[in-house]
Amino acid sequence: MFGLIGKMRAQPGKRDELIAILLASTDAMPGCLSYIVAEDPSDADVIWITEAWVDEASHKASLSLPAVQEAIGRARPLIAGFDSSTPTVPVGGVGLANPATP
Repeated sequence: MFGLIGKMRAQPGKRDELIAILLASTDAMPGCLSYIVAEDPSDADVIWITEAWVDEASHKASLSLPAVQEAIGRARPLIAGFDSSTPTVPVGGVGLANPATP
């Protein structure tokens, strides 16, 4: 499995609008096991994104999907920056199905 945990900073006052765009573009991403968008309770402009994928290739392929490309275009002006991005290797947990067992 491939995972990614990222901290994204929205333009001031634009976090809710950015979250709506991120959530609207996640319906059909082949290989995506989990895509969680969370507000940072201590910073009104920060969003945390936690992803789990079957493999890194599925994640990379998702970036060229038309819906994802359209969302990136809409979101770009609302993003102030990316504070961090950390790859992970998910091993399981509540809500994360093992891709080998349906």
